[in-house]
Amino acid sequence: MTTQAKKASTKSAPAQKSRFSFFTEVVAELRKAHWPTRQEAVRLSIVVLIVCAIVGAILGVLDLAFTKLFLLISG
Repeated sequence: MTTQAKKASTKSAPAQKSRFSFFTEVVAELRKAHWPTRQEAVRLSIVVLIVCAIVGAILGVLDLAFTKLFLLISG
């Protein structure tokens, strides 16, 4: 008998779980999670929107600059 066959035969099969135990475990884990307060959620959402606006403005300026540069070179 090979070593792989010995290892396979020594492992026990996992216990059969009910199909719905996954969902009960998910609910249990979600109850353990730290949920932000309403004030934290609003504040962090505002930060995300500000960062998105800044990054969008930077990308817009870079796009405009590269467009002008390309037109100048090809023109």
